[in-house]
Amino acid sequence: MRLTFHQLRLLLAVSRLGSVTRAAQRLHLTQPTLSAQLRQLAEQVGLPLFERVGRKLHLTAAGHAVLDTAQRVEQELESLDETLAELRGDVVGRLQLAVVSTAETFIPRLLGDFRRERPAVEVSLVVLNRDAVIRRLADNRDDLYIMSRPPQAPPVVATPFLSNPLVVVAAADHPLAGHESLPIEALADEEFVLREPGSGTRQAAEQLFAAHGLALRPRLELGSNEAVKQAVAGGLGLSLLSAHALAHAVDEGIAVLRVEGTPLPTQWQVVYPAGKRLSPLAGAFLAFLRERAAELDRAAQARLDAARR
Repeated sequence: MRLTFHQLRLLLAVSRLGSVTRAAQRLHLTQPTLSAQLRQLAEQVGLPLFERVGRKLHLTAAGHAVLDTAQRVEQELESLDETLAELRGDVVGRLQLAVVSTAETFIPRLLGDFRRERPAVEVSLVVLNRDAVIRRLADNRDDLYIMSRPPQAPPVVATPFLSNPLVVVAAADHPLAGHESLPIEALADEEFVLREPGSGTRQAAEQLFAAHGLALRPRLELGSNEAVKQAVAGGLGLSLLSAHALAHAVDEGIAVLRVEGTPLPTQWQVVYPAGKRLSPLAGAFLAFLRERAAELDRAAQARLDAARR
């Protein structure tokens, strides 16, 4: 069987666009030419690659097998291109990241700094909730993933690079604000504004209360840290937030409560599928994050100190 990368590239295009017509337009080919190339590929494989159900094309089992190989070949060629560029002294390529929404307070700025040092690099950033990031991780859609709590499955490599202290916050005029020290039991009757089930901070809050035999009392579930902060400032409840999300806590009317056992010491981690070989560009970004970690730690501590006054 003598498959060519050109044939595999055609299969990739049809699979991604879901249509021979659209793939032909994207590749500047006529539809009959593309169809003939796909038939030739199927003949070499010895099995049909697509089946039509209604008006839609669907990959057969053989089609999926060939597509998986095509994707791996494409990734290897992209990695080779980046490696050769690095050997030439160039820093080029495309870096694609997916991060949980809690990290949106610092990752975009770091990504901008990284790109200013490497103007030829293209970057793509997707900010989603934890479940959506894990789905992308399972599909290996990005170069790197950033979260505080890596999943148990699929198997991953997780590299801590930055502390992520979690603190209990309340409205600045809340009766518990300003106390020098609060036992966790002081929160037993308080209602909480929480992120969606499955989020890292939600899991941490649940584990904190469970460890002390207390029942967490959710009042609101919100889909972003910004919404959580606004709800807390409005007096709708307490919450557990990352210190990195408190850049303007004082101005926003939020105070950090001095609860015993907090801040909870979690860490931001760079995650990617086990067995994945990082591109030189992804490796360079990971090294960049480690270099900037001390600076970010100091900034987070300064936010905590300001919000506790």
